Amino acid sequence: MSTPYGSDRRPGPEGEQEEPVVVRDRRRIDPLTGEVRSSADVGGQQAAGAPAGAAPGGEPAPESGIEFDDPRIADLEKQLEERTADLQRVTAEYANYRRRVDRDREGVVVAARVSFVSDLLTVLDDLDRAEEHGDLNGPFKAVADKVVGVATRLGLEAFGADGELFDPALHEAVQHEPADAPGPTVTVLTTVLRRGYRMADRVLRPAMVTVADRPESEVPAAAEVPDAPAGEPGPAPSPDEPTNPA
Repeated sequence: MSTPYGSDRRPGPEGEQEEPVVVRDRRRIDPLTGEVRSSADVGGQQAAGAPAGAAPGGEPAPESGIEFDDPRIADLEKQLEERTADLQRVTAEYANYRRRVDRDREGVVVAARVSFVSDLLTVLDDLDRAEEHGDLNGPFKAVADKVVGVATRLGLEAFGADGELFDPALHEAVQHEPADAPGPTVTVLTTVLRRGYRMADRVLRPAMVTVADRPESEVPAAAEVPDAPAGEPGPAPSPDEPTNPA
């Protein structure tokens, strides 16, 4: 006995009904309408007698099991907020760590430069004395210029010149000449016995100078004290300087 195509069941050898036959039409174009089928329609036909909403093969379609008012959603959102806060905190700590490492690395480099340049100060003093006596010439001068150029590129800066205002944070006075005329006075450098040097806001060595009190009217307005390093006190009057009248 033949069974028509598309029938749901076929009789068994003894008249028993066999499992339903599922016919799946996987054609992308509907042969009747000529329209393109969606992916949900290409799965084929459901078995006869299967409940509505059942998956292919007669099995019921799975449900998500989570509703919008489910308390598990609030718990997941809370966990997400906690993980986000942890991530932000770790990111901030890492940024601070990087800045601290960069600052420490820069400090180590500056300390190494200061240590190296400090050993050259005596050499620079010898070069200054040779220049004062006229012995700095020829190949010796070329070598001296290279040494000074290397120290300058590393950040070494000399200070101390005649006529500058006296600053106890930068100058070491070995002789002081008080003013003869009364009235407001300022202390200025008269002779620089040994130049001072600083580097990276650090005073490596103060300048050794002699100072004298001069009336303010005689000191040109251009006479200024070099910028003192950060944290260093500014100019202070000489202990022998008379108090200005009120």
